[in-house]
Amino acid sequence: MKLAYYANTDSLYIDLSEQTSVSSREISEGVVLDYDAAGQLVGIDIDNASHKVQLQRLVLTGMDGVIEQRAS
Repeated sequence: MKLAYYANTDSLYIDLSEQTSVSSREISEGVVLDYDAAGQLVGIDIDNASHKVQLQRLVLTGMDGVIEQRAS
């Protein structure tokens, strides 16, 4: 899973899978779910993210794995 914040558009993309998105559905204003060809959720796009999501802090609970931080 990857989180990418784009300050120039104030959007946050949560990439849930390596699969390509083939369809999208807006579930509320500025929140779009992306689906692959099999109908599985592969990503979440959040517009005006700084007003909808706490971007200053990320807490992972009960998850093992590697955490990478990349400069924008």
